[in-house]
Amino acid sequence: MTSRFSLPGLIIAVTLAGCATTDANKKPDGADTTGDGQTLSEGIRTKMAGNERVTEYDLNGDKKPDVWTYTVSAKNAEGKDVERVVRKELDLNGDGKVDMSRVYDEKEQVVKESLDLDFDGKVDQVNYYEKGVIVRKERDLSSAGKPSMWLFYEKGKLVRKERDTNNDGKVDYWEYWENDQVDRIGEDIDGDGNVDRWKKNSNNDS
Repeated sequence: MTSRFSLPGLIIAVTLAGCATTDANKKPDGADTTGDGQTLSEGIRTKMAGNERVTEYDLNGDKKPDVWTYTVSAKNAEGKDVERVVRKELDLNGDGKVDMSRVYDEKEQVVKESLDLDFDGKVDQVNYYEKGVIVRKERDLSSAGKPSMWLFYEKGKLVRKERDTNNDGKVDYWEYWENDQVDRIGEDIDGDGNVDRWKKNSNNDS
């Protein structure tokens, strides 16, 4: 029987897995294995850089890889040769295609995370991190190939949402959050980029 993993469960499993791996200098089906690591047009897949090495993991036991970990040769703080993780690609629904990719910094902390939420091979959301903590999310709500919602975080907590509700490339809706709830909402009615109407959350006593 082929099992399935939820997003949080799979991420945890990737962190803990260290045994059943297949080491191979190859990419998942349909990958472009040449280039300089640049993102493919609108796609969740990225090109494999020439100095990267890929290790495959089969976490759900269906004898097909569902996690690809990319490393490069580096030296640690003691000057020893190590393999440093630079990115990972994950198949979350077991269809053999990448649905999530993560990029890591020199300390192997995630700095960028791209998600294909509807499993069509294209990026729907990109999350940005600083020192491993989420700072911003950009989401394509209209499948237009560009962000139409932005979520901003401070110390891992949501503080502001911005939206382009009519897909004209301009923010026309703002939500400001305090104490894990909406404090006030601003709307641009005439399209000049400025708030024309504010609405206060009467339930927020702060």
